[in-house]
Amino acid sequence: MIAKLTGIVDSTGTDWVVLDVNGVGYLLSCSNRTLSRLAVGERASLVVETFIREERIVLHGFGDQADREWFKLLTTIQGVGARLALSILGVLDPDQLTRAIASQDKTALVRADGVGPKVAARILNELKDKVGNLALGPAASTGTPAGKGAPAAVPGASPALADAVSALVNLGYGRSEAFGAVVAAGRVLGDDAGVSDLIRQGLKELSQ
Repeated sequence: MIAKLTGIVDSTGTDWVVLDVNGVGYLLSCSNRTLSRLAVGERASLVVETFIREERIVLHGFGDQADREWFKLLTTIQGVGARLALSILGVLDPDQLTRAIASQDKTALVRADGVGPKVAARILNELKDKVGNLALGPAASTGTPAGKGAPAAVPGASPALADAVSALVNLGYGRSEAFGAVVAAGRVLGDDAGVSDLIRQGLKELSQ
């Protein structure tokens, strides 16, 4: 099994790169975001996920371990293969993907080619418990556990945080964007912050 490759970028395409490692060219499938970091002729290191199939070995390359772990997680979902997982990782980095799932932001996921509303809903539903409080941090640690009374829009969040997110969404901000701003506001203000304070601080975060 190949876990990592380091070499010179020989050539790139719309969804692949050939990495020259000591004279041997390895073809790796990559997301657009990973490919954007690579330049022909320059040295690069890619974390690799190896798929072994009956007829061939397929290598998928990632800029870091976090991308690789998200790829593995996404491909556990029915209907999400390697190509679709790479498409998602091409438009959302791990932090953005965590926030999108935690805030149940279907709009963020359908930005990826091939991801329709049904697939996006399945991803959000199946991963919400696995992601849970990853994006919330200590500011939401006293909130209601996901699935036990917390608002469905923000699993694991306190009622004040969820209400503040909804308020910012109503002002026209994207759900993931609003979620990230309110979580940041909660870290600044502390666990006892009220809705109005979270909204006010959240707007400051969004203006930065």
